[in-house]
Amino acid sequence: MKKLTVNEIYQSVQGESTWAGLPCVFVRLTFCDLRCTYCDTEYAFYEGRKMELGEIVQEVLTFGCPLVEVTGGEPLLQPDCVPLLSMLCEAGLTVLLETSGAHDIAPVDPRVHRIMDMKTPSSGECARNLHSNIGHLTERDEVKFVIGSREDYEWSAGQMREHDLASKVRAVLMSPVFGRIAPADIVAWMLEDKLPARFQLQMHKFIWEPRARGV
Repeated sequence: MKKLTVNEIYQSVQGESTWAGLPCVFVRLTFCDLRCTYCDTEYAFYEGRKMELGEIVQEVLTFGCPLVEVTGGEPLLQPDCVPLLSMLCEAGLTVLLETSGAHDIAPVDPRVHRIMDMKTPSSGECARNLHSNIGHLTERDEVKFVIGSREDYEWSAGQMREHDLASKVRAVLMSPVFGRIAPADIVAWMLEDKLPARFQLQMHKFIWEPRARGV
């Protein structure tokens, strides 16, 4: 039986993306091969328990929630994440995948909404972006840029223009690194540039304590 190492499964409200504010079940997988400077889920680097794919799907279904996100860590670091995503789709759920974009997204079931986090310079992992992933993006997908500085913003805006991202995907998202940069600064730059992106805050960090787990 195929298995995954799972850090946690819980229900909350979606804190980011165009699904922000909706009830959502989160399946957080263990392990990550990136070490972003602003990472807020270091606990998912190693902690977890082995679960069979069918067991994961059944636990998700017990919440009776139509929206599920598979996240991490880096979920695509475990190959059996791909069949799990398909099984969740077969169960009739709306399935989101949050991935760093450092791993090939092409094998992911086309029914899945992929939210690809392109790593900005201040993350320390910008060189790990797998740019071939951009060619696999569709209008079902979203691209997220986490902004910690003006340099990050300029780099992200440049990526948007170079790859015409706004016309390829459902949304381009810009998020501030929590506590590192004033959100108003990013909004001002976006308005000045007439950038066709969606500004977002990490809603869950305002509802609960910013480092809280399982929310």
